Amino acid sequence: MLENRTAGDPMKAEVVWTDLTPKEIQEDLAERDLGVSVEVIRQLLHDEGYRPLPMQKYLDMGAHRDRNAQFENIARIRAEYVASSDPILSIDTKKRELLGTFYRKGRVYTRQGLLAYDHDFPKYAKGVVIPYGLYDLKRNFGYVSLGSSHDTTEFACDSIAWWWQEHGRQQYPGAQSLCLLCDGGGSNSAAKYLFKEDLQKLADRLGLEIRVTHYPPYTSKYNPVERRLFCHMTRACQGVLFDSVATVKHLLEKTRTATGLGVVVSVMEKVYQTGRKYAEGFKKNMKILFDDFLPKWNYRAVPSSS
Repeated sequence: MLENRTAGDPMKAEVVWTDLTPKEIQEDLAERDLGVSVEVIRQLLHDEGYRPLPMQKYLDMGAHRDRNAQFENIARIRAEYVASSDPILSIDTKKRELLGTFYRKGRVYTRQGLLAYDHDFPKYAKGVVIPYGLYDLKRNFGYVSLGSSHDTTEFACDSIAWWWQEHGRQQYPGAQSLCLLCDGGGSNSAAKYLFKEDLQKLADRLGLEIRVTHYPPYTSKYNPVERRLFCHMTRACQGVLFDSVATVKHLLEKTRTATGLGVVVSVMEKVYQTGRKYAEGFKKNMKILFDDFLPKWNYRAVPSSS
């Protein structure tokens, strides 16, 4: 366990962190009749390897027994699709945001500070915006559909359909299969038969096989859309009020990186129903083809006409 120590302790090799500021260390040393300037203390901390760093969310909360086996399976599937002419997308829903005068982290150049409410009470919101992200691993490009009602399995499948019809079909002519890398929860949950039912409808709608592979529990941070798209989207929107869906769309479309990442955004005005159930008999008669290896996380939806 990492433990905080007293002002004089940061110079000990076993101490990893301290919440004392250089000024507080100076005051503590002064009480011991040791006169040291704040600048000298800063330099000593720097020389010992201490930096003002934020906490990082990298520790797994748990480890599923099939975690490593599924990661190896995902790596194999990824390699197959990267070597093929078929597309592979990493998908997920980004954090739901309130529209209105609500505080958002970050800074912007301004003549005076932007004012925001001191509490994020939903009743004061003009609405919500739900970004559904699709990251094309081969093209290093992002596609975002902005919903304004609910994050549902239907919303997820409509987002995928929009990408295919407006972009993917032209970018991958002759594609026979689409691979989706996704988390195990949320609107594309591995445990939801409603997602599988909507996925089958999507495969029929597009006339395309849809290959799905889920990341194990507690490992969503390894999903490429998180590390290669969402982090850059967050930076593009920092410190700006989300006063309308149009503003969010404009900000997200500014997402760029030096390695060529860009983002296309579409607004989905459809109102999605919550509380839907999969059709009676679907679970018994579904046409989803499950892999022999870890079938709960790996399966395919094949068009009914195939």
